[in-house]
Amino acid sequence: MAGAVRQPIDQEALERYLKHKVPEVKPPLELKQFGFGQSNPTYQITDSTRKRYVLRKKPPGKLLSKTAHQVDREYRVIHALEQTDVAVPRAYCLCEDESIVGTAFYIMEFLDGRMFENPSFPGVNAEDRREMWHDAVRTLGKLHRIRPKDIGLESFGKPSGFYNRQLRTFGRLAESQAAAKDKDTGEAVGQLPHFNDLLSFFANNQPQDRGILVHGDYKIDNLVFHKTEPRVIGILDWEMSTVGHPYADLTNLVEPWTVSNATPSWPRIHADHAFLHPSRPGSKHSDFPGLPTREEAVRWYEETAGFQIPARELAWATSFALFRDSIIFQGIAARYAVRQASSDKAMAYGREMGPFAEMSWAMVRSVKEGKSKL
Repeated sequence: MAGAVRQPIDQEALERYLKHKVPEVKPPLELKQFGFGQSNPTYQITDSTRKRYVLRKKPPGKLLSKTAHQVDREYRVIHALEQTDVAVPRAYCLCEDESIVGTAFYIMEFLDGRMFENPSFPGVNAEDRREMWHDAVRTLGKLHRIRPKDIGLESFGKPSGFYNRQLRTFGRLAESQAAAKDKDTGEAVGQLPHFNDLLSFFANNQPQDRGILVHGDYKIDNLVFHKTEPRVIGILDWEMSTVGHPYADLTNLVEPWTVSNATPSWPRIHADHAFLHPSRPGSKHSDFPGLPTREEAVRWYEETAGFQIPARELAWATSFALFRDSIIFQGIAARYAVRQASSDKAMAYGREMGPFAEMSWAMVRSVKEGKSKL
């Protein structure tokens, strides 16, 4: 991707380290930094036998967040999952000695497969499209069956209070971001519509804690699929993983249906006619045969995870996911206001803060109406 920051590595120092710590990697090495913008710089390593590996490291310099870029956590969770039925790349080593490549890093297996940015899987036949979605959901269900303490991750995160912590974190973010003023006009970004009412609703109507290992950003473009078969061979980008609530991962995965069918929906950056319900005008669902419905995806998840999700709880979690997204978009708007993000794309994403908050509020109202009928 144009504009990616290139960060050279001391190859000789890396080769000396790997010779002793990871003898499977045979020098001399070829290093190439991946061009798409991960927050943790990522490199492909090709050794003298032409076998490929991946190196992920912390960015150089002073980090703005103490909780971001924790490659040690990424390594820990991938390594812990290697002995389970969850598809993850093999983790070879973690190096926290900053003298080797400048920051902490880890080495993992290179997964030679397919990745898809578009969750409708364009170019895939109907049978494979359906099974790829089924296996994406099945893989998430397998992850959520695991008890953190069974794989040595009981200290990976707090077993309860996940959504309360999310509310505190994102509530504080929203307050500070709302105050950001445009560099040219002096106009404040402003607060999200229904902000206080949304906070109150989410604080008082939470689903029961489950204390499950969660990925934190589980979606189709963070999965690697087999080169020819319709199955997941690995989950990538574990930077946001923690012990939390499984609904957070599930609602993130099914968001293409959520956003495409929500009100107000069109035009939305993340809306897709392929995921629009067949009964809705403009739906292109029939152009993507095999694509499941949201209801099917949720049912597949329940079958693998081993528990049923009450409709009201799923609606709550979905509305919270939209609320969280609205604050993320507000953050982009705030960075654009102070010109830390100056592209037209940043401006467009920032404008989504209001519509996503409105979508969240519409779903909250539907939850409240459903509750009144019980």
